[in-house]
Amino acid sequence: MVAGKVTAVSLFGISGPICSAAGEADSFHDLCDEAWGAMAFYKNEDNPVIQKFAFTGRFQADYIHIEGDGVVPGTVGKQDVHDDDYNTRRLRVGAKASLFNAWTLHVEADLKPDEDEVYDRLTDAYIGWKHSDQLNVKLGKQSMGFTLDGANSSKELLTIDRSNVANNLWFSYEYLPGISASGKYGNWRYKAGVFSQGGEDKEFGDFDAGYSMLTSVGYDFSGALSAEEALLTLDYVYNEKTESDPALFSNRSLGQIASLNFRYAADDYGFRTEVAYGDGYLGQPDLWAFSFMPYYDFTPCLQGVLRYSYVESDGDNGVRLTGYESAMVSKAKGDECHELYAGLNYYIYGHKLKVQTGLSYMEMRDKANDGGAYDGFSWITGFRLSW
Repeated sequence: MVAGKVTAVSLFGISGPICSAAGEADSFHDLCDEAWGAMAFYKNEDNPVIQKFAFTGRFQADYIHIEGDGVVPGTVGKQDVHDDDYNTRRLRVGAKASLFNAWTLHVEADLKPDEDEVYDRLTDAYIGWKHSDQLNVKLGKQSMGFTLDGANSSKELLTIDRSNVANNLWFSYEYLPGISASGKYGNWRYKAGVFSQGGEDKEFGDFDAGYSMLTSVGYDFSGALSAEEALLTLDYVYNEKTESDPALFSNRSLGQIASLNFRYAADDYGFRTEVAYGDGYLGQPDLWAFSFMPYYDFTPCLQGVLRYSYVESDGDNGVRLTGYESAMVSKAKGDECHELYAGLNYYIYGHKLKVQTGLSYMEMRDKANDGGAYDGFSWITGFRLSW
């Protein structure tokens, strides 16, 4: 099964299956192993100081076609919304070093090759310490992962991009300076951390605007259910109520956020689902959200995915429009959003090299009738490469 195998193997840094005849598959697999292995410039487990030094990064490119109806900037009333373009979705490069058999140093940066200033920001910039499987500590700028999609790396998404649940309730800036601890005890999983909101900049910010706290507890039911994956997780975030002008790293005016999500995989199928809530402040209404995403592996490398997501607010303009559409609609906010997605994934070398395509329909309702209403289709095909 691709999803189950890829989910499992990606946790251990191993590639998924290769889709070719047996002999060709072995040859191609060896070639990919060699190519990705070359990203580790140095590797010596017997060296007591530095065990590994590797080049890290990802490249993601999209072709986008959008057809819809909405209020575009500079107009009044609904107009045709259309886009047909190619876009470098993400380009990220960096390095990771394993030191003294327990420490990790990781630095990575986002680049924007289509703009005059290529350097965009630091993403990961932390030092990590692993005491055991029960305790891993990170200090520095790192991913503050919570919600079903927000806790999932963009390298390993089963859809072309994250759902509107994550885009409304998760801190989509993602990388915040802070300290976190994570680990597992038997079937239990945990993560806890404190992060600076800070005045946002391209590096570590100003440490002048309060803090956010994350607690995540999960339980693995895979053994009890005879499944490859069956993880139930409760995420809770406390976000100090701080004015968001200028922009802060924690870029959602939500004082408390809770997400209960479940990931299941067995044989050739699986599903992921989530219910989430956000307590709004500074004019942001409270949010409720739900998503359900089943998937099926037609072959060891071809996977089909469906997703439905729903977000509503208890006041006007509390829900953000997501994805490429958000830049094309004047207000890009309403009070209720539905999204339907159907996609295919073709895994060439697991999550490290894959092609994804997805057709989605999105409807934003806008009771305030102030320019946020939208409905339309988008078709996005993406190339995903990570190392």
